[in-house]
Amino acid sequence: MSQAPVIVHVSSEVAPFSKSGGLADVVDALGRALVDEGHRVLTVSPRYRGVAPDAAATDLHVTATLGGHPHRAEIVQLNREGVEHFFVDSPLFDREGLYDDHQGPFGDNHLRFALLCQAALHVARRWTDGDCVLHVHDWQAALVPIYLKGLWQPLGLLTDATTVLSMHNPMHQGRFPAGLFADLELPPRWFSPGALEFHGDLCLLKGGVLQAQQISTVSPTFAREILTASGGFGLHDVLASRAVDLTGILNGLDTALWNPATDPHLPASFDSDDLSGKAICKAELQAELGLPVDPDAPLFGSIGRLDPQKGIELVIDSVPWLAEQGAQLVVLGSAAASHRHLEAQLGALEDRYPRHVRAWIGFSEPLAHRIQGAADFFLMPSLFEPCGLTQMSALRYGAPPVVRRTGGLADSVHPADASGQRGTGFVFGPATGSDLREAMWRALAVFGDPSALEGLRLRGMATDFGWRAVVPDYEALYDRAKALAGERAS
Repeated sequence: MSQAPVIVHVSSEVAPFSKSGGLADVVDALGRALVDEGHRVLTVSPRYRGVAPDAAATDLHVTATLGGHPHRAEIVQLNREGVEHFFVDSPLFDREGLYDDHQGPFGDNHLRFALLCQAALHVARRWTDGDCVLHVHDWQAALVPIYLKGLWQPLGLLTDATTVLSMHNPMHQGRFPAGLFADLELPPRWFSPGALEFHGDLCLLKGGVLQAQQISTVSPTFAREILTASGGFGLHDVLASRAVDLTGILNGLDTALWNPATDPHLPASFDSDDLSGKAICKAELQAELGLPVDPDAPLFGSIGRLDPQKGIELVIDSVPWLAEQGAQLVVLGSAAASHRHLEAQLGALEDRYPRHVRAWIGFSEPLAHRIQGAADFFLMPSLFEPCGLTQMSALRYGAPPVVRRTGGLADSVHPADASGQRGTGFVFGPATGSDLREAMWRALAVFGDPSALEGLRLRGMATDFGWRAVVPDYEALYDRAKALAGERAS
């Protein structure tokens, strides 16, 4: 980078403190990778109930008027692996869930994350000299560019700051009834087609897209897909208007956490020089889950939300066929209330095919690692996938993925040829059960050739998904944001 401004990540979740999905892992790992390359990095996130109990109090107290009422927050701090983490401690975040509970999304989420955004600007002003890049993530932080431009910079505050918005899943847009705009305490001009108004609604992500200096998403292919009517979740025209400022950067993987040579969750370690431990992992998982311990039974793994977006319905449709082939399937995941029928369907299949199917409803981090270590192949037939991380860890654990050609899956898994002599996984196109089964058939053919299977595994394990390789792309993104901010200020 030509300069080294402070990087301030603003996110609704940051691992290991708060997490509902991959966003938390990305913010954590990217921050540490930037520190390793010499940058100063801050994160600002909510202090949900039970989060960071050992965080230290600071002298910063924030009062933000929202919805006509003052909301007070204390800022507490904790340093971890070189990253300075700041947490917004407010009654608005003192709840069991991050975004919702058993009754659904919290009705005041627009207020909760508006407070996060305002507090983040106070943190940036207090702990930087103003020369900073505010890297904001998803709709929950998308008001930062608007508050900066609409309230702070007109007063001469943070005039050297610039903004980058990363979209991890633009299907979620922070869309609310128009009447809630008044709660944000912004001038009326910000509820307009050039800012927060979208088809008569309040749309926080749209406002951030139009006002951030630069925009990124989490894979090059997904960056192209969201510019289309079929892939833009209704925002394609808005995104197309900023296409010149949109960059797709493939997420990295925490290779220290996902390393089969050192993983404490595995019953046996292995690496590309000695794969023998993988067979032990497979046998141990089969025994643990009550499946027949059979090295000749191809074992497919699936980890993730039980949601139609993840293609789990294609997997369910293919279970009878898989059982006919003598294969085994282990699924780890849970469903939102609206998709609980998927849990029931998997349970019924487990009862119908007890020698072939195991469904673990819920989530277990150790089990996720053991499934990756044991699986011969990994299923990820997502209907869309901005990036995905589990296919990367599957590759690293010698479990060639079976994926649909979309988003980050297309960017991270190279199609294997019929003989298994090239590529790293099995890729298919149309989102149908028959197309998934055709890809799995190709995987089974390679499974029958031990030499080809080993070569396929080794090529996947050799793929470098480390965050260090990604840092230059973000440095270039920050440079462009700074340059564009300077041009618009002159």
